[in-house]
Amino acid sequence: MYPPDLVAPMHKDLTDHGFQGLQTVEAVDEFMKNMEGTALVVVNSVCGCAAAMARPGAKLAMESDKKPTQSATVFAGVDREATEKIREYLLPYPPSSPAIALFQDGKVVHMLERHHIEGRPAEMIAANLKMAFDKYC
Repeated sequence: MYPPDLVAPMHKDLTDHGFQGLQTVEAVDEFMKNMEGTALVVVNSVCGCAAAMARPGAKLAMESDKKPTQSATVFAGVDREATEKIREYLLPYPPSSPAIALFQDGKVVHMLERHHIEGRPAEMIAANLKMAFDKYC
């Protein structure tokens, strides 16, 4: 587990841009239960690919005219139980940090795992997500 003070700016990087922070199992379940339409969920992380690629790519994608109606984030290595819970909703995908999932009516319809994020610029991540938004949102 990482100290909350250390990761606070990394967490705020998404919550300051409209992503709902899901820090408990109950918050994850409530978000998923009340999901209507589409939602983008970011499994955040302290790693460099989250900082340079995943978070900037997700934020850039959400600037699109066509986008999910909701967005949320859990923080791997900090909100352990919440992260484990969202990973149940992400099955059959294996645990991945970072990861970005697009849900439609509570089901994963598009998934970017760490190996899709690592080494790719944020603009490429955003373009990938925007294509999914065009299809599902």
